[in-house]
Amino acid sequence: MLRRLIFNLWYFRKPPWDGGVSPPELLEFIKTYPAGSAIDLGCGTGTNVITLARAGWQATGVDFASKAIRIARQKLKKENIHADLHIGDVTKLESITDQYDLALDIGCFHSLPQYGRRDYLTQLNRILVPNGYWLLYSFLNPNTIPSTPGLAEAEIDTISSQFKLLSRQNGFEKRERPSAWFLFQKML
Repeated sequence: MLRRLIFNLWYFRKPPWDGGVSPPELLEFIKTYPAGSAIDLGCGTGTNVITLARAGWQATGVDFASKAIRIARQKLKKENIHADLHIGDVTKLESITDQYDLALDIGCFHSLPQYGRRDYLTQLNRILVPNGYWLLYSFLNPNTIPSTPGLAEAEIDTISSQFKLLSRQNGFEKRERPSAWFLFQKML
């Protein structure tokens, strides 16, 4: 509950993670793969939902910050773009009944506690179509301490037992924390 409140408060200003521009990794994915249905998990103010919808994708966004979803709805209305937006917990996804060709996650998964990550992966497996894609951006955790934010190599190996790792691009975010872009595919 406190976490939800803190995230909502961030959206009364401009959160540091909300750059308002879709990343080149998403734009490259859109150019490479045919349009279908997509869900942005932790969509914030809807920047990537709008990008996906403009590219012909049937787009859905989910975020637990109600303030972010209100801003996203205003942006969609201003752009005259249709997309579904839900206030919800990515570890439960109770209001999501559709299946998607693409699940996008830019910085949501790595912020969850370990039990939340397990529930998230269960939901992801439920909502992705067979052979669906999961485009994930995450901080990397150089430690093996599970409570530290970011993905540890052992956790990436565990995820790879459920979802086939197609590509990984290591880098650093603005504050020089190690990070990576991953493209996974749901196994049949």
